[in-house]
Amino acid sequence: MTDTRLLVVDDSALMRKLLVEIFSGHGFEVALARSGTEALAMLGTFLPDVVTLDVHMPDMDGLACLDRIMVEHPCPVVMVSALTAEGADETLEALSLGAVDFIAKPSGPISLEIDRIAEALVEKVRMAAGARIPRSRRLTERVRARISRVADQPRARSAGKKQRLAGDPLTGVAAVLVGVSTGGPPALDALLQPLPADFPWPIVIAQHMPASFTGALARRLDRQCALSVREVSAATSLEPGTAYIGRGDADLIMSRRFGDVVALSAPARADLPWHPSADRLVDSACEVIGAEALVGVLMTGMGTDGARAMARMRQQGGHVIAQDAETAVVWGMPGALVAMDGADLVLPLESIAGQLCDWART
Repeated sequence: MTDTRLLVVDDSALMRKLLVEIFSGHGFEVALARSGTEALAMLGTFLPDVVTLDVHMPDMDGLACLDRIMVEHPCPVVMVSALTAEGADETLEALSLGAVDFIAKPSGPISLEIDRIAEALVEKVRMAAGARIPRSRRLTERVRARISRVADQPRARSAGKKQRLAGDPLTGVAAVLVGVSTGGPPALDALLQPLPADFPWPIVIAQHMPASFTGALARRLDRQCALSVREVSAATSLEPGTAYIGRGDADLIMSRRFGDVVALSAPARADLPWHPSADRLVDSACEVIGAEALVGVLMTGMGTDGARAMARMRQQGGHVIAQDAETAVVWGMPGALVAMDGADLVLPLESIAGQLCDWART
């Protein structure tokens, strides 16, 4: 079996040394570049399967280098980012430019902290190497260009025996629940931007992401969308025309306060591997609201988070959409849902907003 070819781009000699030790020990063929300029020169000769790219470098920063990679030699890129407000904004910009995922830099001494995150680093980079870059690159721009044609395209194929007509309006819906992970920020942009400000249902989102990033993501989407987009950090009543993003490193759950349904941030449950957990969000919503009053959307991401809970929600009368394999960066979460026969419809990303609007029609 051919080793995965990894290009590590970082101006820190120590970081390069530590990363090459980690990845070489896990069967990667590793090449090193000290700058963005050097990395671009190596792309055509080394032909990497995946690149790790530091954001801050002299000569050419990571964002400029990423932009060139996506144009000149499209391949999966994982950014190396600081867990700071500035780092969050830069990382979200990198994801919109086509990066598959990001690695959080160790917060303490690199040589002491790197072993703690080594397993997660290898998992993310190995997953990124198999990501669908040609379909996900410049995803937001591609979707925007196609939105005007969504209504004229076939909306879905059946995902099971209980296919509902794509255009049938739904009544009695209390909320839309969204689970998403790797590839999520541009996918959320593509999902939320087409929705009108008067969209009648609140949208509650579990996006796997650190706490320092989810606020920046909510602010970015709020600027770009007609909907209001907020991060949930305290008990928040749900309103139509609003999307709620769970605070990172915690779980987002539904509850009742004084008779009203609220979304709130809860300590992450240790037995669940991903946070905010889509499974926990859906389970809590079914308990508080009832499955028959919920619409679920499971989008791009590695792993299986959300699949079990949304499949059960559908069995109990809810309505569920899975993003298709062709438009997902990683078809782990929606793929697991489809394998469980847990989705009514399997849709390309650019058709999901139109489907929600069809279901919301009065």
